[in-house]
Amino acid sequence: MACLPTTVNMCVILASAAGGNVATALVNAVIGNIAGIFVTPALLLRFLGTSIDLPFLQMIVKLCNKVLVPVAIGQGLRATPMKKVYSNNSKKFKRLQEYILLGIVWNAFCNAFTKGMGLGLKQSAALLVLMPILHLTSIAGLFSLFTSKPLGCTRDEAVAATLCASHKTLAFGLPLISTIFQGNENLAAYSAPIMIMHPTQLVLGSILVSKFKRYIESSDNKEE
Repeated sequence: MACLPTTVNMCVILASAAGGNVATALVNAVIGNIAGIFVTPALLLRFLGTSIDLPFLQMIVKLCNKVLVPVAIGQGLRATPMKKVYSNNSKKFKRLQEYILLGIVWNAFCNAFTKGMGLGLKQSAALLVLMPILHLTSIAGLFSLFTSKPLGCTRDEAVAATLCASHKTLAFGLPLISTIFQGNENLAAYSAPIMIMHPTQLVLGSILVSKFKRYIESSDNKEE
């Protein structure tokens, strides 16, 4: 799971909701997932000694559909009267964004628990405790890193970088695991950590959005 790239949509949505630098999150998501097509198999080959063939064109098309197409549409709408509509109703659109994020969280939880984890009760309970701890630890460590003076990141950049670096993609992770361990009787168990991590990072990210937002706004208030 450590070899996987960041999420495609989730980190950008959370960064936007927290007032982080959306451009930073978007560039990270696009470059990270494109690089992940090459880097993740190389890392797994290095650590596991397993060679993996990935559907390169399918991954590129999927990434474009999820990220580049919506961005292109959004940029196109900025040149139309829709920009004024958004400006006049910015609060309503932000509320809509929060509802969409809540729907994503709900959908992730439903999928994770209705499809099953392939684990017993004790193993599932252990993962449910361990995954949030690991995710919160990674967020804390990465936040300390990106807010350090040597890196020179602004607060909105640090928040976006923290959210992107701490997330792991389910859309890329599950096909990758299925490819590596195809035919293995423990395939469901190997898939369980990323299936649990996906809703975990959504829920914890949603909870931390308000804290990150206050952190960024406190900097804006000081400048004023």
